[in-house]
Amino acid sequence: MGFFTDAYDLFSISLITDLLGRIYYPDGKGNGKLPEDAAVAVNGIALVGTVLGQIFFGWIGDRMGLKRIYGVTLKLMVLCSLASGLSFSRKSKDVIATLCFFRFWLGVGIGGDYPVSASIDHVGGLGNLAAGTMVLAISARFKSTRAYETDAFGQADYVWRIVLMLGAVPALLTYYWRMKMPETARYTALIAKNLKQAASDMTSVLEIEIPSGKEEMDALAI
Repeated sequence: MGFFTDAYDLFSISLITDLLGRIYYPDGKGNGKLPEDAAVAVNGIALVGTVLGQIFFGWIGDRMGLKRIYGVTLKLMVLCSLASGLSFSRKSKDVIATLCFFRFWLGVGIGGDYPVSASIDHVGGLGNLAAGTMVLAISARFKSTRAYETDAFGQADYVWRIVLMLGAVPALLTYYWRMKMPETARYTALIAKNLKQAASDMTSVLEIEIPSGKEEMDALAI
């Protein structure tokens, strides 16, 4: 679910870029396009945050434990997903700037989550599929309303906001199960120095008896 959320949040933005252009930079003919610098910023700013998030949360996770950092990154992703969809302003440039601000911090959260989730599973493709499905389904729903006939851009403005805010849903669903996960045995044994707890956690996860003696644990760590 973590990797699913990462993929959804990262790739959903490319599916709504055309909407942002038509809504906030109209050409008077029912079309519109984001300026090149705005398009690059909207699509790439989360990836910049992801790189920084990997470095920072990777470093701090080794010192505080992955379980705790998992919770922090999920909270950051939920907050920034919701905030991205609430990027309101009277000026087009301000909407894009606010969206980029929250997308950057969303990327930082993804950076903390992505490497560990990617090493556990490979369901990122499903996240991409879900993002495309949501865009199509929500667009079709708003296009079928009477309000679309008189205010097409106003209805489209709801679409991209809902798509981005839905990224908070899988993160919220994941939070409970992540907090129930045991800390990684290496952290518990080598950093927290709690050999018995590490052995207990490994026993429950692997369903085999793990010795808790220091000599045996040192051998496992090696």
